[in-house]
Amino acid sequence: MTSGGSASLASVQELETRFLKACVDALGADRFVTGAVDKQPYLTDWTGEFTGDAIAIARPRRTEEVAALVKLCVEYGVQIVPQSGRTGLAGGAIPIGSGPSLVISLERMNAIRSIDSSSRTAVVEAGVILEVLHDAVLKHDLVFPLTFGAKGSCMIGGALATNAGGSNVVKYGTTRELCLGIEAVLPDGSVINGMTGLRKDNTGLDLKDLLVGAEGTLGIITAAVLKLAPRPTARATGFLALGSLDEALDTLNAIQDRTGGAVEAYEYMPQPMLDAICRAFPQTSLPLTGDVGTGILFEVASTRPSDAEMMDEGGTRLESELLAELEAQMENGAVLDAVIASSERQRDDLWRMRESVLESIQHAGPYYTFDLSLPLGRVAEFVAKMDVAAKDLGFAPLVIGHLGDGNLHYALSAAEGVDFHDLSLDAAKAAAFDLLADLHGSFSAEHGIGQSKLGLMDGMKEPAQLAAMRRIKQALDPQNLMNPGKLIPGVEARP
Repeated sequence: MTSGGSASLASVQELETRFLKACVDALGADRFVTGAVDKQPYLTDWTGEFTGDAIAIARPRRTEEVAALVKLCVEYGVQIVPQSGRTGLAGGAIPIGSGPSLVISLERMNAIRSIDSSSRTAVVEAGVILEVLHDAVLKHDLVFPLTFGAKGSCMIGGALATNAGGSNVVKYGTTRELCLGIEAVLPDGSVINGMTGLRKDNTGLDLKDLLVGAEGTLGIITAAVLKLAPRPTARATGFLALGSLDEALDTLNAIQDRTGGAVEAYEYMPQPMLDAICRAFPQTSLPLTGDVGTGILFEVASTRPSDAEMMDEGGTRLESELLAELEAQMENGAVLDAVIASSERQRDDLWRMRESVLESIQHAGPYYTFDLSLPLGRVAEFVAKMDVAAKDLGFAPLVIGHLGDGNLHYALSAAEGVDFHDLSLDAAKAAAFDLLADLHGSFSAEHGIGQSKLGLMDGMKEPAQLAAMRRIKQALDPQNLMNPGKLIPGVEARP
């Protein structure tokens, strides 16, 4: 038994050696990281919860090099793990350890190939950092509206792979809706080039929409054509205190109606979350005094020249319309208090507070976070019932959300004086997922499935949908080499 195990280990090591030599011969040694210490940053994600191992880290510079690597992986039976910024929260870009793996990092494919002001598109490679793209298109008086806290280190490839959301989905949609075309390497090493940027093209199945959100299980997106939007000429950012979540949603719709759909962000930040921010960052100056109850950080923006006109009473027309609506909402009792940023610095302070949420939750101690979405009309019911269930179990809920699109990040930390590890997290999860099923919500809104939610996919996703996903996966990747053990449970390699 020992000798058989040793022989098996020796054969695996021999395969890995031959595979790595073939890769180096094809691309050159400078494309690979092989030392144990040097590989380590690529073998764990932002959470530190998931770790793995790999023969090497490949860092190609061109799509042709990615294709060559994939073909070699198919030839040698080596698993492929696509990777970009490693800011994920679900273990989707980390090897699972079920066989020899090659991590293909796209960090060196970081060119912005073109920015077209007439079509309002950008052609970018997968390794472009989101904030770098923001800065580049701003020089053309354009914006790429996808934004979230990790924008300074996340990359476009990961955003496409997970169909990332963020704060501006309420106006611009998710990454899938901002993508007009992709260049990608399929699991057999063939390359698809859908980079025309056409807004109308009904020539068959849309492979772009199939690969965006597939978490690298159906292929590796190496470049994309992305939609840009005109730079707003008028903007207003503020914070509201409201009586309830239902009133917050009514106020959102009222502001949308008054401003012509100008709401770009509508972020739920209740008082317990603000308290957690102040504990983690004592220097924080909250925008409103007292208990805000249902707090909302919001932003409206417009590109209409008329909205940027200055009014006699001061401020832009957009600000004037916004203030008029907020006054009306105060009169009917929905809005209890409000503040509007009067400078760019105050706006930055508000968004800095929002972007400190994750660190503030971590500061509170051990925690577990749900990434949920619900129909807008059921958000208040979920929060009310889940708060009761969580507190009965000894947890202290810390909730944040992109309320405009129904996405909640519902974190469970321990109540004061309670050890988190003494609490029944399984009971809390059961309560959350049962409630979510009753309210027709989703257990994964924007962070992806990865490894962390694979069991939930098996238990909560409709069987017919899962079966269809497995058939697609097996058709494109019969050896199950492309990011195995992620997104789609129960996939087996065909003999």
